[in-house]
Amino acid sequence: MTDIMTPRILWIHGGRLIDPSQDYDAPGDILLEDGAVLAAGDPAEVAAQAQSKKSAGAHIEEIILPAEMCVAPGLIDAHTHLREPGFEIKETVHSGAKAAARGGYTTICSMPNTAPVTDSRGVVAQILAAAQTAAIRVLPIGAITRGQEGSQLTEMFELAEAGVIAFSDDGKPVRSGSMMSMALHYALPLNVPIINHCEDPDIVGGGVMNSGPAAVRLGLKGWPSSGEVIMLMRDLELVRGIGARYHAAHLSAAGSVDAVRRAKDAGLRVTAEVTPHHLLLTDEWVEGHASGLLAEYAQQARTPQFNTNAKVNPPLRSVKDTEATLQGLLDGVIDIVATDHAPHGVTDKYCSFDEAAFGISGIETSLSMLLTLAQLRNIPLKTIIAAAATKPAEVFQLARHTRRPIGTLRAGAAADVVIFDPNERYTVLAEDFLSLGKNTPLDGTQLLGKVKMTIYAGSVVWEDTYFNRRPQ
Repeated sequence: MTDIMTPRILWIHGGRLIDPSQDYDAPGDILLEDGAVLAAGDPAEVAAQAQSKKSAGAHIEEIILPAEMCVAPGLIDAHTHLREPGFEIKETVHSGAKAAARGGYTTICSMPNTAPVTDSRGVVAQILAAAQTAAIRVLPIGAITRGQEGSQLTEMFELAEAGVIAFSDDGKPVRSGSMMSMALHYALPLNVPIINHCEDPDIVGGGVMNSGPAAVRLGLKGWPSSGEVIMLMRDLELVRGIGARYHAAHLSAAGSVDAVRRAKDAGLRVTAEVTPHHLLLTDEWVEGHASGLLAEYAQQARTPQFNTNAKVNPPLRSVKDTEATLQGLLDGVIDIVATDHAPHGVTDKYCSFDEAAFGISGIETSLSMLLTLAQLRNIPLKTIIAAAATKPAEVFQLARHTRRPIGTLRAGAAADVVIFDPNERYTVLAEDFLSLGKNTPLDGTQLLGKVKMTIYAGSVVWEDTYFNRRPQ
């Protein structure tokens, strides 16, 4: 990474502009000024504005791109574990933000399972203070219950005033139906979504990986998908009666996709997310077999048997489940892709599978996984960018929390931009991650598509390749 002071006006041209918010996917230019988008779209029109600025004596720096390079709104991750405060050995606000910038993200939403839990105005203020000097924008998510213990609601109105964008006990489910009901009732006037980690502990028990043939072969306790589906269905029925906004985190099962589909058909205010690893990886990665959509790209990957880096919550599922979640994303049943970036230290994973922590460090590989998926299934890049940038801003109404609109390249929006090469093939090397967490099952896997530059608020915060630049 290089520290580069971006000039007052930046003109990016020559590449392919993708902006789902304007249904634009074509050759296009973008002009950035004072942290905002001045113009984006038709090259001739943007060039005319740039020339007008030059004629007025403005200093403009140009970034000239090859035609195959893509320019899109900076990505937004609605599900990031930054670990600070309390677990800074695993990640910090600063290290997580740097890793996110490398992955093309300009906004990340931090989950509340910190120590202390993000359940008070003071902890929210601590996170926002650290975010002031972070590489990109960090927006906190507050806990639903105090200490994430499931027995007493947090001061939700106070947390909303402090700046949280949503409420979740992620990492732990809200086990009590009455507690979830109260949370939905309190969130209703705030018009802020409740996010639940759908896991019925009585059904899941001590499961450590997906119930199925792979778990049987390895002799590991299975985790049935019904544990996710049943709690999700409980929540959806509560939403039906209360009318609050509800967001289902990291869906992994075909049954969950069906449940959300029915809820949306019934007009419930429900949204959902899926992670790249639940789209592309299967439970067979735990036993060292790189099955699923990434199989051909992982031939040289380091995929040992009892692969603790493939242990995640909810667990990697079957091919049937990955196909169902992908179809849900393409159908619009699943609204967004979120990373569930969960960094851990070496000792958290270098142990027996039963003892290993759940989680994958995924924010630096997320876009590449999605671009690989796009190539494999002939998915329009506009669909990928919509799920990773435009729709997260809409689902969480992030414009209420930011100075300028994000997830879009419309004039007046924040100058948050990602530039990527959709065709560059590279090998994932966990040791090179900027995240403190190197826990990825993709170590040694080849991916297709790479972030080349990330611009946040008009400043370059990550650069992989020094593009052809010239001051004017």
